[in-house]
Amino acid sequence: MSKRRITQETFDAAVRENMEEFEMDPDEALREAVEQFESQGVDLSCIVKVVPAASSDDNQEEQTHEVLQALESLRIGSDTAALPDATADIKCFTEQCSLGFAQRYLAAQKGAYPVILSYCKKSVEERDCALAGLSALAALTDGQPDLLDKEGQQFLVDVLQKYQADSSVTCVAICAVRHCCIKHEQNRQDLVKGGMLPLLTCAIMRHSGCAVLVKEASWALRAMTFDDDVRATFGHAHEHAKSIVLEHNGLKILIEAAKAHLSNTSALSELCATLSRLAVRNEFCQDICDLGGLKFMMTLLADSYESPELVRQVLSAIRAIAGNDDVKDTVVNAGGVDLIVIAMNRHINNPAVCEQACACLSVLALRKPNNCKVIVENGGVIAAVQAMKIHPGSVNVQKQACMLIRNLVARMRNYCQQILELGAEALICQAVQTHEDCGDIGKAALRDLGCKVELRELWTGKHGSITN
Repeated sequence: MSKRRITQETFDAAVRENMEEFEMDPDEALREAVEQFESQGVDLSCIVKVVPAASSDDNQEEQTHEVLQALESLRIGSDTAALPDATADIKCFTEQCSLGFAQRYLAAQKGAYPVILSYCKKSVEERDCALAGLSALAALTDGQPDLLDKEGQQFLVDVLQKYQADSSVTCVAICAVRHCCIKHEQNRQDLVKGGMLPLLTCAIMRHSGCAVLVKEASWALRAMTFDDDVRATFGHAHEHAKSIVLEHNGLKILIEAAKAHLSNTSALSELCATLSRLAVRNEFCQDICDLGGLKFMMTLLADSYESPELVRQVLSAIRAIAGNDDVKDTVVNAGGVDLIVIAMNRHINNPAVCEQACACLSVLALRKPNNCKVIVENGGVIAAVQAMKIHPGSVNVQKQACMLIRNLVARMRNYCQQILELGAEALICQAVQTHEDCGDIGKAALRDLGCKVELRELWTGKHGSITN
């Protein structure tokens, strides 16, 4: 059941009433209003929970939120003030939007987008002003991709073409692109048609030494491969991934960029995440391997095992490219199983790492009896069982561990007793009972382990007459 919503004006009126009628101080009045509405089941996620400030002319009757004060100043000065004179207002607006989604939502509701886009277009010839305008646009569209229109799409393409040599402007413009592409299929398709993909890949090549820009552009490329807009019946995620690889040499560009930032775990994590999104075809998986990507990831896993986020993303990338059966063997022959198990044991208390490690081992074991032998001998099962014990509430850890056990014994029944002696049966039964999503794979694992399992009959196949 969806929660009730109220307007900002209704919330502010309640705060004001608490102050005027009940003589509460501002903090108490605000706290009381929040508690009152939350007790009534009202969703306050889009409400600015701050006492409105007095307007700039000190008129106490005209109180409003700072983000709206900055917006009003921009609106008033849009036709009269010179661009440098509006810099303070545009920066104040950006700072307010960066405080939280509620501020951005309120600004958008009061018509901020056309004001900010107008400022951006007027300031495009002045580098510092253009940077300030793009920062405001990026902040405003964070979580609000629906704001972007055709005019805005064309502006982003134009400004990236104009400022190709400027890393700062390019980085902020790409940030705005990313914000407008998350959970918005139409924006993705329109921007790709408008020539955005080569602008992103060229930005990575041109500014390969700038870790912040490389990370931002990689993130934007990854956003182009998302299928996260529930309003879209069909997405172009696969087509965009293919285009990035085949038409814009994306795999080589990303791998070379990663090699240039060996000490930046944040950038490396994002590059690995993007590579995993591009491994959508068997030949792409092999290409990543041939370009040195797999070797690079294995080195990262060995040298950067202290960073759980980087380990998680590297494991996710190896899992993706190991969809290719030849790459599976390459990973195992290069000592990958040992590295994965070490990483999982090192971060055994991190459910995200355990999930990806189990998933990675599960993929390596699929249809590969020899790989199963290596996984068992290198302690993969012991680590997976330990992860199940430590993270009983994590459905993803439980599911991937069950999948790993099932893949190990599906073709190698001689490992059943060894795995059962580790206590796998009780853990799998617990996972099946606790997590609905573990039902099918958990029961399959129990069945292949030789355990007694009750399989529910979905259809009895009873005969009956057919009537016209």
